[in-house]
Amino acid sequence: MSADQSANVELIKKHIGEYPDFPKKGILFKDIFTALRHGEVCKAIKSALVSYVRESCPDVQVIVGLEARGFLFSLLIAAELGIASVPIRKKGKLPGSCAQQEYVLEYGTDVFEIQQGSITSGQKVLIIDDLLATGGTMDAANKLVQQLGGVVERNVVIIELTELGGRKKLEASGSNVHSFIQYHDVE
Repeated sequence: MSADQSANVELIKKHIGEYPDFPKKGILFKDIFTALRHGEVCKAIKSALVSYVRESCPDVQVIVGLEARGFLFSLLIAAELGIASVPIRKKGKLPGSCAQQEYVLEYGTDVFEIQQGSITSGQKVLIIDDLLATGGTMDAANKLVQQLGGVVERNVVIIELTELGGRKKLEASGSNVHSFIQYHDVE
């Protein structure tokens, strides 16, 4: 990573908010929205993401953003690179025929969906979200993209909570994971 990108990551990290006991007692929530309140941080995020994608996966054809914060970053990258942006949403939020995948969260279960035809067989895909915790949502997203025939090139997050083991889970299933900021404490 260049010196400019390292400075961008440090600026982002400095503005990440922390909320104890959210969404439930014992969790220290790391909030990207707090960082987005500052224009210079928004520029730093864009620069870091776009530079990373250009350098690490220049052949990617689709950026998939996970509900809801991943949407912000997927469109930002896709627009800059002139490639497709595709959402993965919770069940019942997308029209038309959708592929589905159930997943487990730290505090329950849910179902993700992606519209059929939004990714074609063989397309190279980068999946992005704001945070990696246990890896359940990212794992479900990987499976959905693969159901449609896409090739997941990379899983990218701004923040990783290393103690929750999401990276290990994803890498065990063959995923390539990148995070810009790692936190080793979760409480």
